[in-house]
Amino acid sequence: SAQIADLQQKLLDADNGDRAKQRWDSIATILEAKCALKYLLGELVSSKVQESKLQSSLEQSQASCSDVQKMLMEERNHIAELEAEFQNQILVQEQQHQEKV
Repeated sequence: SAQIADLQQKLLDADNGDRAKQRWDSIATILEAKCALKYLLGELVSSKVQESKLQSSLEQSQASCSDVQKMLMEERNHIAELEAEFQNQILVQEQQHQEKV
């Protein structure tokens, strides 16, 4: 029964693909062509709007990523400065300790 269900699903998928092709092949009148063209143009506009939104989102994400990278570099520089200051303090403490000894 699993094989039968699988074959039935394959037939449905193939039938759906054929139906779409048959619809386009069966356009016979100017009215049908106009309707098909109107549908396709609507889909094109929809796709362009979606592409524009995605492009805008990508640009925002890239700008955000750039900002985060800049902040990361600033933090790394700050940490390096703190580490250098800490090392200086250690040297001063060691020198003071040596003088006491």
